[in-house]
Amino acid sequence: MQPSERPVVLDVQHATKRFGPVTALRDVSLQLRQGEVLGLIGDNGAGKSTLVNIICGALRADEGRVLVDGVERHFTDPSEARQAGIETVFQNLALIPTLNIWENIYLRREELVPGMLGKALRVMNKRAMRREVEKGFQRFGLTLPPLRTKVSSLSGGQRQQVAVTRGVLWGSHIVLMDEPAAALGVMQTEVVLALVERLKAHGISLLFISHNMQHVLRVADRIAVLFLGQKVADFEVGADTQATDLVALMTGAAGGDLAAAKALP
Repeated sequence: MQPSERPVVLDVQHATKRFGPVTALRDVSLQLRQGEVLGLIGDNGAGKSTLVNIICGALRADEGRVLVDGVERHFTDPSEARQAGIETVFQNLALIPTLNIWENIYLRREELVPGMLGKALRVMNKRAMRREVEKGFQRFGLTLPPLRTKVSSLSGGQRQQVAVTRGVLWGSHIVLMDEPAAALGVMQTEVVLALVERLKAHGISLLFISHNMQHVLRVADRIAVLFLGQKVADFEVGADTQATDLVALMTGAAGGDLAAAKALP
């Protein structure tokens, strides 16, 4: 199936958000299809974070709609977005360093031992939870330290894997990744980018936000560009797409025209 023929899993229509006299987002529309990586780029203040916060339920748009799998949603907080299949991985990852890997993944979703005794005494079924986490890691081809390893001892790339996998293991099929490789070394960054590629191969749809144009070009099927709160470009990544083209679009030098960006010296 061609990418353009895949079902749309996330459809943002004419999103506008104002903060007092400042319009942070103006009439922005974008679509994300099944198994697609959509790169979202823009300079600081372009509206990327505002758009992500609207999609994940942290903010309410003043105008516009958000549809998930064709159904209009009105999220009042991120937990409702998660229930609809949207997981957001921010730079801070929201992991508890003093807990181990599997405890972080099951945080606030703990399973109890079957039967009346388990329910009455609130006894956690640790063996079953570890087994499910192991199955999830095997499914996505992840290689991490033992599940009892504290998150505080993991590298940045490994923590990103735990945070992203936590979302997709709970049925999320849309993942918003906000600067996933920020402050990571070369090897750790490779771990994260390889994870993005594996998730795409499993049909997970990802909105990938980054200031690193090489990372975006590597993993993205399409790129949407925001400039001063408006979407100025939305195009498929081609073999001839260059980082300099993206910078020209981000800074407004090309006026949102990819062909003009390529023609710039």
